Amino acid sequence: MAVQLRQALQVGTYIISQRLSGRQRFPLVLMLEPLFRCNLACSGCGKIQHPPDILMRNLTPEECFKAVEECGVPVVSIPGGEPLLHPQIDEIVQGLVKRRKFVYLCTNAILLEKSLDKFEPSPYLTFSVHLDGLREHHDKCVDRQGVFDKAISGIKAAKAKGFRVTTNTTVFEGTDPKEMQEFFDFLETLGTDGMMISPGYSYEWAPNQDNFLKREQTKALFKEILMPWKLGKKRWNFNHNPLFLDFLLGEKDYECTPWGSPSYSVLGWQKPCYLLNEGHYQTFNELMTETQWENYGNKSENPQCADCMVHCGYEPTAAVDAMKPANMGRALGSILSA
Repeated sequence: MAVQLRQALQVGTYIISQRLSGRQRFPLVLMLEPLFRCNLACSGCGKIQHPPDILMRNLTPEECFKAVEECGVPVVSIPGGEPLLHPQIDEIVQGLVKRRKFVYLCTNAILLEKSLDKFEPSPYLTFSVHLDGLREHHDKCVDRQGVFDKAISGIKAAKAKGFRVTTNTTVFEGTDPKEMQEFFDFLETLGTDGMMISPGYSYEWAPNQDNFLKREQTKALFKEILMPWKLGKKRWNFNHNPLFLDFLLGEKDYECTPWGSPSYSVLGWQKPCYLLNEGHYQTFNELMTETQWENYGNKSENPQCADCMVHCGYEPTAAVDAMKPANMGRALGSILSA
């Protein structure tokens, strides 16, 4: 596994401190969306469906820092939109790194190569490049030819300059397991710092609603895709807690931790999960204290949650589970063997 030992220790210490403080609900990763604008119109994403006045808004660096300090997370994921379109993204990243937050800047990499001079390599900064498959499949997913090649060029340039780079892949219904395995083999040749994978999730504003996976489909598909890795025939370098991969394979039955990855954007704090369109709170405290958390997650029988196995809801669950004595050895061993 490619999760840094430094990050694993800092997150583990944070979880223990929260538990010792008596907190049952606490965030692990802030999904910080400083803008919704993008230079692509992917069929599985609905961010650019917002009205033009909202698409033109940016969070200021100060608003970003305030949100991070308000929730106190050790890890910050910066999706969008496309974060590299933000005119002050370098200030935002620099400020978060200075605060010793582990930053994952999520990008389609169209602008990555020309933007590298804005940043300094750091163990606290990772570029997370969106790649959903090999050239033909990925370019089809993003509805533009040439994006795959641009992303690969950006990854190589970033690695050459000493940056940490991971990839981020969403697996949709109809994915060919063999093609996905070939894709993982290809990624291994790039020398990246790990791969992140997640099942396609039902995002309400996404233009294409036909390719999202149901729960049993997810388990069956990931079992087929990950079988060579499970049998030890492949050593694909996943940037995941191994317990989360067990969950995707259907070997663990986790409940969603919807407060584990709160989302903050130009609209405020998302209620209660960025996959649902239920409005926003103005403060993190309102999100935590006023949300009826029992109404969300698979066991709630909320139909919108029935088939979701997305990483933002279940990786926090796996992270907390990894701190149990019975699981600590496996979780730590996966890091030390990377």
